[in-house]
Formats: sequence, structure tokens, C-alpha cells
Amino acid sequence: MTPEAAIDITGALVKTILTVSMPLLLSSMGIGLVVSLIQTVTSLHEQTLAFVPKALGVLGVLLVLLPWLARTVLDYTVEVINQMPALAR
Repeated sequence: MTPEAAIDITGALVKTILTVSMPLLLSSMGIGLVVSLIQTVTSLHEQTLAFVPKALGVLGVLLVLLPWLARTVLDYTVEVINQMPALAR
């Protein structure tokens, strides 16, 4: 395996990881921001009120996007497996 091939595979891996994780992270961040705003307005600072909506929101996004997430990871895996014979040279 050449250094260029390793860099290409690693770059594609990082891109895939960011693509798969970003919707979950953004939904958690958005829900956390809304809950924090509501807690500030109502002066209600209970930690469980921040955790439960985020957990449910991330679970909902995960269930909705699961086919797309699985396809993205599967496409990357197939691409790397298909490149293996060329990497052995």
C-alpha cells in the first residue's frame, strides 16, 4: 500500500464519519439550545430536563435517517473492499 492510497482511504473515512455523525450531533445541539433557552426563560434548571429531550430527539433522528446512514457506511465499506486487490501490489 502506497502512502497516497492510505491517505485517500483515510480521507474518505473521515468524510464518511463526519457525514454520518453530523445529523445526530446537530440535532442534539439544536435541541439542547432550545431546552436551555426555555430553562433560562422559566428559571427552571433541572439537568434531566436537558437530557431527556436530547436523547429522544437523537433517537428520532436516528430512526428516520437509519436507512441513509446504513447505506452511506455500506457504500464506504464496499469501496474499500473493492480497492483491496489494488492495494496489495
